[in-house]
Amino acid sequence: MNHKQLEEKIIQNYQGEEKMMILVFAQWCINHDLNPEELYLRAYPNQAANLSLQEAMELVVPKDEAGVIGDETLLGVLALFGNDDLAFVVTEEIAKMK
Repeated sequence: MNHKQLEEKIIQNYQGEEKMMILVFAQWCINHDLNPEELYLRAYPNQAANLSLQEAMELVVPKDEAGVIGDETLLGVLALFGNDDLAFVVTEEIAKMK
């Protein structure tokens, strides 16, 4: 594997992991009767439509079919990708639930 192929592989892996992070976020929102697109827009008001989030919305399942996603799990995943603004909005929602 040459340098260019290795670079492309790393980028593909990151993009795949990022999509998984977005799916975890979207499913957590559904599990808590929250609208993922509204929360995302609160965190990133300058990003009108997020294609990855729209794709993730096609993959989420109803909350009665979903597994539990812990609050700390979601916050940890968001932190791994540097989504501090989204983590802040999620933390606000967690506080409202308690």
